[in-house]
Amino acid sequence: MKRSADAVTADDLQTSVRLAVATMRQAPSERAWDTKAGALEWTCWETVEHLSDDLFAYAAQLGPQTPPMDGEVPFVWESRRPGGPANVIHADRKSGPAGLLQVLDACGGLLVAMVRSTPPDVRAHHVFGASDPEGFAAMGMVETLVHTRDVADGLNLVWEPPAELCSRVLARLFPDAPRDTDPWQTLLWATGRAELPGRPRLTSWRWQGTPR
Repeated sequence: MKRSADAVTADDLQTSVRLAVATMRQAPSERAWDTKAGALEWTCWETVEHLSDDLFAYAAQLGPQTPPMDGEVPFVWESRRPGGPANVIHADRKSGPAGLLQVLDACGGLLVAMVRSTPPDVRAHHVFGASDPEGFAAMGMVETLVHTRDVADGLNLVWEPPAELCSRVLARLFPDAPRDTDPWQTLLWATGRAELPGRPRLTSWRWQGTPR
């Protein structure tokens, strides 16, 4: 079956993660990782752990022989401090930023592999509705693209992902978003991080992960 030009692929996810890791490697110093990530209440280090955890958790949902349809695979999510993200994945701080980014790269690789190897008719639970491998790939891309922006803001780095990646994510998860505006700015708007001309900044949002 021929795939739509708007279809999100494992290659798209892999590209997103690799671009994110390459950008974060430009952090000015190890100390910078303890600054706040954009408008979040988490540090840049914690935000990358959260992103890694998202990618791992999406891979885990697709992993069982019979993926769960009524909840998440029951790992124990724990926060390292009050107000910090509750994760399964925590990077060894002694490994430094290089170790943290290796954790992100590894978790991204897990989801890429699961998306590639899982039949497209498989469904698994997500709080926004059961989704398919393409949907989990797109969710992983949203988390990667927008949280890298949060981290880039905290580290004072430039981050602007390719427009075609943003367009495919918008088509898959935000079908009601405008299609005649800049795709990256539209994705930031759709995730409550920016305004668009004539459209106020969103105070709440969610994607539509159910299969098309």
